Amino acid sequence: MILFPSIHIKDGVVARLTHGGDLEQADVLHHDPAARAMEFEAQGFPWLHVVDLNGAFDGRSANVAVIESIIHAVKIPVQLSGGIRTLADIEEWLNKGVERVVLASLALQNPELTREACRRFPGRIAIKVDSRGGRVATTGWSSSTSSVKALDLALRVEEAGAAAVIYADINSGGALGEVNVEAIIDLAFALTVPVIASGGVQSLQDLAELKDSARAGVAGLILGRALYNGAINANDALQLAVS
Repeated sequence: MILFPSIHIKDGVVARLTHGGDLEQADVLHHDPAARAMEFEAQGFPWLHVVDLNGAFDGRSANVAVIESIIHAVKIPVQLSGGIRTLADIEEWLNKGVERVVLASLALQNPELTREACRRFPGRIAIKVDSRGGRVATTGWSSSTSSVKALDLALRVEEAGAAAVIYADINSGGALGEVNVEAIIDLAFALTVPVIASGGVQSLQDLAELKDSARAGVAGLILGRALYNGAINANDALQLAVS
């Protein structure tokens, strides 16, 4: 199982959303995103998951120079989400050195563009599916939910050629809920593309449950808060992931 430590960037620093997804009240976790990325690489993580929080809220890339500094600081591959809305945006970031671009709300709002992105950049596009009660949450940190089932969207983007599906459960307050192992396994069994779980893992026990489900197609896990607050030790998590 591949572990992806996450670096969420707001106004040039590493931050974490709290308070129901209010960007203005995000907690600062680290003042140098590139240095934090180098720490994760030194610990042995094989990938980085980077999110432009300002971009996700504003609909356009905002922390460009900071993200570029991360790409230049590490040798491990980076997957990037947030504010990427056009084919030109995707191509620009891939040319800058991002290994994989993650599309979220765009997959629901513009399936034609999503399909074209997967066709034009094979193996380089992942789709994030945020689920609330089995339905697709229309924007990551809002309370709105579409009528589309999460599984239906996942099957649609798989057919379009997505390289991976990133799945997250969102609670009623618009934040990541606890890890829903059953839902992740069900999705993984239904798909042939790799499924990456996002958020909710708070302990090594949670990680162990997902690791046991790797044969169902759960290929990876994005780790955030538990790494930053010390609930999960990086070395322990990496050893468990490869055991």
